Amino acid sequence: MNIYLILVLLLLVSDYFLSLVVNLLNLSAITTELPQEFKDSYDSEKYAKSQSYLKDNTKFGLVTRAIFLVVTIIFILLGGFNIIDGFARSFNKGPVITGLVFMAILVLLGQLVDIFFSAYHTFVIEQKYGFNRTTVKTFIGDFFKQLLLTFILGGIILAIILLFFEIAGAMAWVYCWIATVCFELFVVFISPVVIMPMFNKFIPLEEGELKQKIEDYAKKHNFAMQGVYTIDGSKRSSKSNAFFAGFGKSRRIALYDTLIKQHTTDELVAILAHEMGHYKLNHILKNILMSIVTTGAMFFLMSLFLNNSQLFAAFKMEQLSIYASLLFFGFLFTPIQTAIGIFSNAFSRKCEFEADKYCKDTFGNTEAMVGALKKLSVNNLSNLTPHPVKVIFSYTHPPVLERIKALRK
Repeated sequence: MNIYLILVLLLLVSDYFLSLVVNLLNLSAITTELPQEFKDSYDSEKYAKSQSYLKDNTKFGLVTRAIFLVVTIIFILLGGFNIIDGFARSFNKGPVITGLVFMAILVLLGQLVDIFFSAYHTFVIEQKYGFNRTTVKTFIGDFFKQLLLTFILGGIILAIILLFFEIAGAMAWVYCWIATVCFELFVVFISPVVIMPMFNKFIPLEEGELKQKIEDYAKKHNFAMQGVYTIDGSKRSSKSNAFFAGFGKSRRIALYDTLIKQHTTDELVAILAHEMGHYKLNHILKNILMSIVTTGAMFFLMSLFLNNSQLFAAFKMEQLSIYASLLFFGFLFTPIQTAIGIFSNAFSRKCEFEADKYCKDTFGNTEAMVGALKKLSVNNLSNLTPHPVKVIFSYTHPPVLERIKALRK
């Protein structure tokens, strides 16, 4: 049997069982005893509801991944990639167009399978726990918008990558690296004004105490921004969030309408002080630099596996191609991606602690931030006691009890 086929199958199965073990450990950490910190926020019934929500989401995630695993393995063993490649080549349009058709078909098939799981999660699980506010019309509209963006943005960068690998020789991976980084930064820059408004309405925050306090805080700490906006997150979910988008003076603060309804003015300013801390402490820049380095390493490693006949044989491919090489390398990259994810999550959790401290030091109202964290956890039915292994593999934010403890230190 082909050694690459054995390796790919082993990586696929191992990745699933790693996820299985991590999530089962997380379920084992569930405790019926409500943490003392939350006894003024949770009642026993809602706390039990949060644990039931965790169980349902975990089981759903494991079943979904198991189905995708089985489908992927069958697709590989039956030569599904070769069938699609044959169809893409039948148009005789050259390697770049052929690669775009090949990838587009795979993306479309994946999305058509995924939409059923996404619909179940939205209209069954989220509905069961009172979160869902998405209508069928909005759900279908989001699906087609996301698919269109994937084809347009993904198609542009894929075409550039394929073109460089076709014409640039041994240095192609460097040009692809530079082009990908520039394109990603461009997308981040235009996202607040072009992409995000496709899904949500950005409405300038009305005049009042909240807007005044936010602007006063930003001015006091020399934080340039375009403005403060409310977005209609409630049309999809009752969950709440807040975020910054854009760079420099074009940065905008976005508050979910659900967040404004659920929090006091001081809590909202504390949340935004935390987010501003990420900018002031250069977390955004550091994350961008990390992404640039990992993207470069990925392209370099990818260049070593281009047109590998043994790798193509593992996927029952009859002809070699750059575009299929990129896809098949993704299977081999899985363990490296997992390792990068662990490191990235650890760095992200460190940044969250630092941003919390920045909020505490500059805003001065520790209890406002504590109250905001507690309300976010309760309203979103967050897991208060995740297993440490789950935190290592999946958490970009520290568990809420650790954040509260650090704030009060």
